[in-house]
Amino acid sequence: MRGIVWSFKRYWQLWLLALPAIFFVVLFAYVPMWGIQLAFRKFEPSKGITGGKWMGLSYFKQFFASPMFGNIMRNTISISLWTLVMGFIAPIILALLINQIASTKIKGLVQTITYMPHFISTVVIVAMLNIFLTPEIGLLGKFLGDTSLLGEPQWFTPIYWISEVWQHCGWNCIIYLAALSSVDVALYEAAKIDGAGRMQLIRYVDIPTILPTCGVLLIMNMGSVLSVGFEKVFLMQNALNSSASEVISTYTYKIGILGSQFSYSTAIGLFNTLVNFFFLILANYISKRVSDTSIF
Repeated sequence: MRGIVWSFKRYWQLWLLALPAIFFVVLFAYVPMWGIQLAFRKFEPSKGITGGKWMGLSYFKQFFASPMFGNIMRNTISISLWTLVMGFIAPIILALLINQIASTKIKGLVQTITYMPHFISTVVIVAMLNIFLTPEIGLLGKFLGDTSLLGEPQWFTPIYWISEVWQHCGWNCIIYLAALSSVDVALYEAAKIDGAGRMQLIRYVDIPTILPTCGVLLIMNMGSVLSVGFEKVFLMQNALNSSASEVISTYTYKIGILGSQFSYSTAIGLFNTLVNFFFLILANYISKRVSDTSIF
């Protein structure tokens, strides 16, 4: 406590500069946590969030016993893991390839082309998918049969993660390129003198350089392992692929907003958050023990 007071007195200018950000985080990240108790109470609008009957873990048990639980968890985990793994590997490979381009102009052009899709809105991306996969007239649909792949449940997950990787791969590789830019040129020259080719340079110089960055980003990504983006899944969802596209976020929306089961949907959302938090702690612990790289 004494150290905190000393820090305030010694660095009051820095604390003053950080005050708006601290206020923002407290207001929008911590104050809403008061509503978590809604997951344990029966919500009654006339009594407010804290006035309803205490229900304990009944809403969690209701979700676990629901016939939809197995299908929802399977869809969520499948989409999340494919997106996490491929979305983690692809930017690393792209960054390593771009780093091998000798010409600065060509390198800049490739970077610009690859990260431009990141700025396309989710609504436009889904509209493009629908147009491209339209049978007979679509850019891809004309070669894929008489029905759109978005109507095939088994194709929903591949379409989701492939389009996700395409959209964000170029943008996500920027941080790896920044890490690679710190490599001493003398290391490349020494390796080339020893007879190292491009693959040897990537293996023995580039990859060890970005490993700490990869570790930190992987830990952070593990904190959202079950957080499949609501917007894109909801827009891609239709009556034909609902068996493969119903995930926690869309189910929570339908139960909570459309079905007015606010306490039940809050319990589902809290369960999702706790699972993500567990994976974050586990990934951080393993990374710290294995490579001494962690975020806390």
